[in-house]
Amino acid sequence: MSEPDNMLCTIFKGSREQEMYVYVPREAGADNIPEELQKRMGVLKEVMTLEISPQRKLARASAETVLRDIQDKGFYLQLPPDISGQVLFDGD
Repeated sequence: MSEPDNMLCTIFKGSREQEMYVYVPREAGADNIPEELQKRMGVLKEVMTLEISPQRKLARASAETVLRDIQDKGFYLQLPPDISGQVLFDGD
């Protein structure tokens, strides 16, 4: 797989879960967020638009991971730090 390029992203947060954010390509907007995820998050609010490059420092994720997920799935989901493990293991 090729190295992800710089991307202009819009970051959304939902009304239901604090510190859960979804990154999507700016041009796609909330249309790239799956319906099931939108329902879980509640009312979406645009937080910011940010240019992300593979070298950019992000607070809770590797920029390369964010870009790769957006490239592969159309979005990147940033989970709250205190529930990350629970969400990953639910349903196993």
